[in-house]
Amino acid sequence: MTVDQASQIREAVKGFILSEFLPGEDPGELRDDTPLITGGILDSIATLKLVAYVEESFGIDLAPHEADADHLNTISDISRLVESKLQGRP
Repeated sequence: MTVDQASQIREAVKGFILSEFLPGEDPGELRDDTPLITGGILDSIATLKLVAYVEESFGIDLAPHEADADHLNTISDISRLVESKLQGRP
């Protein structure tokens, strides 16, 4: 995975979060390390929406145990998870 591809993943996820869960917020306030789940930005329904977006947008499947704060709490976490899934594909 190139640095550019990783950046594209982060930007796509950030754009989705801003448009779906933080409309009107300053995009500069949402950093790659901003806590999404533990910080109260994403509740359980929002997390499910995020999982659906990630699976559809990147053509991957997340396991049920991956839909938690350990894997989806920050944009960096999400990006690493997506990158690992994409690298694991044949």
